[in-house]
Amino acid sequence: MSMIWSSIRTYEFLRLSIIQQQLTFMRYYSQAANLLRILRTLSTFTQRQRIPQLASLPAGNNTILKSSMPTIPFLGSFFGSSSFSSSNKMPENYPVQKSADEWRAVLSPQQFRILREKGTEPAGTGEFDKHYPSAGVYTCAGCHAPLYKASHKFNSGCGWPAYFDSIPGAVTRHEDRTFGMTRTEIVCSKCGGHLGHVFKGEGFNTPTDERHCVNSISLTFSEEDSAAEKKGEGERK
Repeated sequence: MSMIWSSIRTYEFLRLSIIQQQLTFMRYYSQAANLLRILRTLSTFTQRQRIPQLASLPAGNNTILKSSMPTIPFLGSFFGSSSFSSSNKMPENYPVQKSADEWRAVLSPQQFRILREKGTEPAGTGEFDKHYPSAGVYTCAGCHAPLYKASHKFNSGCGWPAYFDSIPGAVTRHEDRTFGMTRTEIVCSKCGGHLGHVFKGEGFNTPTDERHCVNSISLTFSEEDSAAEKKGEGERK
């Protein structure tokens, strides 16, 4: 009888060990499956679909749209990474100069992370992503300088506000070598606040074939063109 009970206990021990191994395998398999699902989603996102242009844009020949956002920048924004680094600092010669503490006093934590630390908001979450007014001006959330007119905005489908041009002199460009690639960063010419990046030659039916990919958090909006421009001129004095 003791041998029978010993055999049963041995059998139960082996069975529980196998079940435990199966559960462990399933846990890691589930984690791997989730990771593959995320990567598949990112891969799908980067495949450009044909996107209808706004009626206000010139109706040129049909254009075959090229690849959208580079994969690595999108991964950076997906995981909330910041491109800020000591080797990539911008020149400190902007008209508006504030210390980090002074910026924190006037900006929200999210605005500070993006404008002053070059962060990126998640795709599709910004206030101005699907914002298409007939008139008005988008201004810098840090210093209120006018940056883009409503007529500059178009639907790129990338998940961030897109503009084909900016108000002359309002945006400054810098070379950005983060994430192992070379891109063109755009900042506010008045305070140096990080706006996003500009991409060229993507095949959009716009006057410049450029896409200023801008964080909504970096912007505010004024419905009156003249009011926004006067506000910017007043702060430049």
